[in-house]
Amino acid sequence: MSSINDNLFGLHTQALDTWQRRSEVLASNLANADTPGYLARDVDFKKALASANGNTLAMTITQPGQIDPQAKAAQQLAYRVPTQPSMDGNTVDTQVEQANFAANGVHYQASLSFITAQIHMLRTAITGGQS
Repeated sequence: MSSINDNLFGLHTQALDTWQRRSEVLASNLANADTPGYLARDVDFKKALASANGNTLAMTITQPGQIDPQAKAAQQLAYRVPTQPSMDGNTVDTQVEQANFAANGVHYQASLSFITAQIHMLRTAITGGQS
């Protein structure tokens, strides 16, 4: 995102990207609920937003074969600790995933509503309240 968007909308632009990524991960978990050995994953929102905001120490590759520091999406994913073990090794709990998916949608909508309100406020300021 550009710095002008960051100044206008604050962290909500990065938050939208992170909420979107999390919904994809949660949907993947739900899609693989019956896959033997599948390990549920989730996005560490705090870590993802901090790295998007630039509050982390930058890493560099010093030798060939090291993990690419630009692969931020992989760094932000963590395995979910299963609440109930299953016989086939799958760690997806569909009720937990559905609840997280619904909560994630609420967070996404809240960030989107904030950005929409900011745009409306800017439009009002530019036009002087005239439509």
